[in-house]
Amino acid sequence: MPSGAEHEARIRSGGDDLLSIAVADSTECQQLAEKLRDSSYWLECVAGIDSVVVQFDATKMDIDEARQKIEVSLESPLPGSEVVGELIEIPVCYGGTCGPDFDRLCEQLQLSSDELVALHTGDEYRVDMLGFTPGFAYIGGLNEALNVPRLSRPRLHVPAGSVGIADGRTGVYALPGPGGWPIIGRTSLTLFAPSSDQPFLLRAGFRVRFRAISSEQFDAMANA
Repeated sequence: MPSGAEHEARIRSGGDDLLSIAVADSTECQQLAEKLRDSSYWLECVAGIDSVVVQFDATKMDIDEARQKIEVSLESPLPGSEVVGELIEIPVCYGGTCGPDFDRLCEQLQLSSDELVALHTGDEYRVDMLGFTPGFAYIGGLNEALNVPRLSRPRLHVPAGSVGIADGRTGVYALPGPGGWPIIGRTSLTLFAPSSDQPFLLRAGFRVRFRAISSEQFDAMANA
């Protein structure tokens, strides 16, 4: 079992009411965040790729007390099974105007268009975290055959719903904005609904499957 000193080394202050806990991997992040959410001590627990950030009410406890409560939580083992999140199917129109980097990546990876789509749609993934821009989903587990770097020159504008791949992950843009991920397609799903209780469709821990659709299906769904 890790010592108190090792626990303390894993915990870093992020401000007067924030603490960050270093974690081995994204699976452990989800498990630890789920465990901490069961406590009434924390205002929010956010799982990242290799850390969990907790926010506490600084008017009710100081940072040393918050740190001690986290250390106590780290003394007991995490749940043995992986946290299973909701499964979301994301329809994607690959290539063409929806995927401006698709053809180039097919050539770079020496894959046919059908092979690239089959590889990307053939697995179930998990949302590791949201970040970069509001609602942007970092989705882990990309097939190694699709591993490519980010663009050397980021685009100034990437449409909402764009689906990119880079550095072993899929990235899904919930909002329009700049971005440096090679874009292979675009989904017709509404990923951001500001009037909803949960404005972003994707959340950390959710499971994801991608499904290929035609450009005609994309237009019909987008205009429905």
